[in-house]
Amino acid sequence: MIYCLTGTLGYLNATSMTAVIDCGGVGYKVSASGNAITMLSQAGEGARVRIFTYMAVKEDAVELYGFATEEELDIFKLLITVSGVGPKAAISILSVMSAGELINVIVAEDAKSISRAPGVGAKTAARVVLELHDKIEKNFFVSAPAAPAKAQGAKGAKSSGHLSDAKDALLVLGYSRSEVANALTGIDPSLDTENIIRAALAKLMK
Repeated sequence: MIYCLTGTLGYLNATSMTAVIDCGGVGYKVSASGNAITMLSQAGEGARVRIFTYMAVKEDAVELYGFATEEELDIFKLLITVSGVGPKAAISILSVMSAGELINVIVAEDAKSISRAPGVGAKTAARVVLELHDKIEKNFFVSAPAAPAKAQGAKGAKSSGHLSDAKDALLVLGYSRSEVANALTGIDPSLDTENIIRAALAKLMK
């Protein structure tokens, strides 16, 4: 299993959502999420990049799917456990919203937002919510009160981003997902990332 690729961005096509990462002279083609495409676009062709991957093995093909973060990869793996959701549908969902937004949408039971993804119908979106709701609540930190992504507005999205950044930083420091989730619970989401991290560390060090 190829977990991640670290190499030079040799090619990027934002329209087809594909990229080629050159690793030691071997070019690996990946179908990437919207967040990953944005990250790679900002880096630019010729830049050294790292992308997390999932390798889908079929009888007639082997395909790589790429993600900007490990959280995106984890969410993707959950999505493809849902009946009727294959890798292409999962990557489609993660191309219309970030992993953090999808987490909140599932907890809010907002199947309509999921159905906006190309190739994902209302019934499939409803199955995603039904089958993943409890798993998401148990295994992932919900960064904001559950509400449809559209209703949260720019302010809610910004607060969610600060909490998500703080969570990533705490995970890098070696804390487990459950420890991070407990530490971030109750912290004012309107704080900036640095102050959220400080408040969380104060709780973790008690």
